Amino acid sequence: QVQLVESGGGSVQAGGSLRLSCAVSRYIYTGYCMGWFRQAPGKEREGVARIYTGTGSTYYADSVKGRFTISQDNNKKTLYLQMDSLKPEDTATYYCAAGSISAYDCYSIAWAGGYYGMDYWGKGTLVTISS
Repeated sequence: QVQLVESGGGSVQAGGSLRLSCAVSRYIYTGYCMGWFRQAPGKEREGVARIYTGTGSTYYADSVKGRFTISQDNNKKTLYLQMDSLKPEDTATYYCAAGSISAYDCYSIAWAGGYYGMDYWGKGTLVTISS
């Protein structure tokens, strides 16, 4: 069982930055896909960024590409999401997740639609961006 706890959410003005962290309860061995997802009020949950722990390869949804950066620390017990140039449409609850899916699936799974291949989810942290 893996427990994930997000932190770092808050309220900032458009154009600002936030860094989200996800503490992982145990070492995530290679072969896991970890990701950040978000859900805005009245909308479905969508993927934002993913990283495959085996290779460090990173993937981003078009809506955040060039603005968000996903990373992991060396002992693989903390996942980060650096969010820059924030926009009001980035307002959402952000979730950390982990799944034992293949590298190809980590790369290719859709960013929206409901299925993301994740086995474990955090409870989320709220990000609010004001204009």
